[in-house]
Amino acid sequence: MKKMLAVALTLMFASSVFAFDLDDSLVRWRNIVGVVTAPGVDNPVGTIHAGAGPWTVRSGRARVNLSTGATSFEVEGLTLNGGNSTGTPGPVSAVIGTLVCNSGTANVAILDTTSVTLNVHGDAEFSGHLQNIPVTCANPLFLVRIAAPAGAAGRWIGAATERFIGDDEK
Repeated sequence: MKKMLAVALTLMFASSVFAFDLDDSLVRWRNIVGVVTAPGVDNPVGTIHAGAGPWTVRSGRARVNLSTGATSFEVEGLTLNGGNSTGTPGPVSAVIGTLVCNSGTANVAILDTTSVTLNVHGDAEFSGHLQNIPVTCANPLFLVRIAAPAGAAGRWIGAATERFIGDDEK
């Protein structure tokens, strides 16, 4: 009887792990890169304008559960790559993460995290929830945008890359 119970519990556990792996509501991005644009040239993502110059990133990652809204992102070394502030975040002291759903359609949804501090080394991290993610979130994109200073707020300076949805990484 103990053996049967152990086998049954093992099968139940294995099936729940397998079911979690097939969950297409989890979207992960393995890296974040800086916007590549010449000073004064816009490179918009839909209606979101790019930062006013080129940015680089040492490393980063993002994750969004489209069902629960659980969201996290981390960026390291987000710095300007040109001008007198090269190698620093310049005047940018806070960023937000932005999930873009249905990009390029009439049903585009733009959802922002709360603001987080970007330190002098260009490091920031967020862990929390996004509200009101649409039931259909086709082609999810994740951007890092300026939160402060106010004059540049809303411009994107980093984009998440190497996207995996559900278990497609395996």
